[in-house]
Amino acid sequence: MPADLVHLVRHGEVFNPTRVLYGRLPGFGLSELGHEMAALSAASLDGRPITSLVASPLQRTQESAAPWAARFGLEVRLDERLIEPHNRFEGSNVRRSLRDPRNWPYLIGPWRPTWGEAFTSIRRRMMAAVAEAYASVDGGEVVLVSHQLPIWMVARTVQRKPLPHDPRARRCSLSSITTLAWDGSAFIEVDYQEPAAELLAQSIDLGAV
Repeated sequence: MPADLVHLVRHGEVFNPTRVLYGRLPGFGLSELGHEMAALSAASLDGRPITSLVASPLQRTQESAAPWAARFGLEVRLDERLIEPHNRFEGSNVRRSLRDPRNWPYLIGPWRPTWGEAFTSIRRRMMAAVAEAYASVDGGEVVLVSHQLPIWMVARTVQRKPLPHDPRARRCSLSSITTLAWDGSAFIEVDYQEPAAELLAQSIDLGAV
C-alpha cells in the first residue's frame, strides 16, 4: 500500500543580506527566522504518521528538513529532482539585472521561461519525484522539502492549470505545506497550509524567479 498523503514543504527564510537571487548557489542557508519557520512547519503535522522524508540537496532545504527529521525520527534522503531550477540571474539583484539591456534577450519568452529551466522540465522531474515518494512507503505520509517554483509547478499541474504564470501570484509562501493525495487516477491537491504565517511579515523572500 503506497502513501496516504504527500506533503510538499517549502524551505524557510534564507540569510540573504545582499538580496540577490541565490538559486542553486552554495552557501545560502536559513536565517534565524528561517529556522523558526521550519520548526513551525514540522510542528504543524505533529502526531501524523510521517514515514519518509526527502529533500532537495541545497543547504536551505536540508536545514529546513532537519526539524522534521528530529520530530519524526527520520533520516533525510536527498533527491536532485527536488532542486531549485537553474537561472540566468543567479547571484545578481534581479531588479537591477532586468534594467540592463544586455539581459533583455533572456526575457523574450516568459512563458517558457527563457531565463532558466523550462517549466515543462521542472514539472516532469517534480512529478516523477512525487510519484516515486508516494510509491516508496507502505502507508503513512511522506514529506518532500523543496523550493517555491518546483512546488508551484506541481500545484499548477494537479490543478490542471497552464504552467506559465505571474511569479508574483504564486501561492507557495516560506515553510508552506502543499498536500497531495492519489484519487485513483491522478494526484490531486487536498490541502494548503502556512504554518509560519505569523512570521511572514518579518521575512524577506527574494530567492527565486
